[in-house]
Amino acid sequence: MSTMVSGVLAAAVLLLLWRVDRMTEACSCSPVHPQQAFCNADIVIRAKVVGGREVDSGNDIYGNPIKRTQYEIKQVKMFKGPDRDIESVFTAPSSSVCGVTLEYNGKKEYLIAGKAEGDGAMHVTLCDFIVPWDSLTATQKKSLTQRYEMGCDCKITRCTSMPCTIGSPEECLWTDWVLEKSMSGSQASHYACIKRSDGSCAWYRGTAPPKNDFLDIEDP
Repeated sequence: MSTMVSGVLAAAVLLLLWRVDRMTEACSCSPVHPQQAFCNADIVIRAKVVGGREVDSGNDIYGNPIKRTQYEIKQVKMFKGPDRDIESVFTAPSSSVCGVTLEYNGKKEYLIAGKAEGDGAMHVTLCDFIVPWDSLTATQKKSLTQRYEMGCDCKITRCTSMPCTIGSPEECLWTDWVLEKSMSGSQASHYACIKRSDGSCAWYRGTAPPKNDFLDIEDP
């Protein structure tokens, strides 16, 4: 094989690897505690997906059509959002650009958190908190109405390696990854970070309403 041909093949391989690497990096999300996802979202709902199709959403700067997936949903309950039902959820057409794939058999229910688009619509990405409703714990379900909002002024700091510390009393240290090697560990599944009466924040476990003045973690 000639040197020129070898050079062309090598360049082609490098280009392919670069494109694959770019696609892999195209959607990169930092893990967030469910409470953070709730606080960051404009809208949080429980819903069934009843249909889906690809739609045009204008053109890019080069005049090429922008494709998105539009899911038609039946809202079951709204936990956070406008005073009207959400009827459509929009997302990018593929996971490489953070698009979300949802089943639309009309039976499976999801918890969907995302950004408002107006006119009964919202936009979601893979970085948003979107999970099957049945996969949530009892504490998570209860926290959607009674806990998470109480801690939106707090900051949840993710610990990635020991030792790790918080920088202020308004922070809760999230240690699921270092202690359980999972982002769905006990703190994500059973705890909420709540502001206490003295202005500091602490983890609270349980589904019953907290005391007016609690200083330590409470069990159910």
